[in-house]
Amino acid sequence: MASIFSRIVAGEIPCYKIAEDEQFFAFLDIRPLTLGHTLVIPKEEIDYLYDLEDQQLADINVFAKKIAIAIKKAISCKRVGAAVIGLEVPHAHIHLIPINKESDMLFTNPKLSPAPEEMEKVADNIRKQLE
Repeated sequence: MASIFSRIVAGEIPCYKIAEDEQFFAFLDIRPLTLGHTLVIPKEEIDYLYDLEDQQLADINVFAKKIAIAIKKAISCKRVGAAVIGLEVPHAHIHLIPINKESDMLFTNPKLSPAPEEMEKVADNIRKQLE
């Protein structure tokens, strides 16, 4: 059975897409820790980030860097933190999270529930920084 992320890539489940190329896909987390919290995934369904082949691991990090730079320009924050946890969905992914303090990255923090209009505005602002 395809993971929820594979279904997002296939267009079966809607998302707030930030960017994609032939190998990777980035979209907003719908239950973000902070506004702009973005997931970067390989399109190929691989369970855990460190199961990727070395070149693919390097390439996903280069792709994630471009997204992180765009997030930093679009969202007022001190840094864009990166986390690899891999327990929530059995599909490799990197969390890119705009932060102002270390505790912004705690996955035990309450998740936000932004309105769809706010999510689209955030996604649009990040996409504009990629142009």
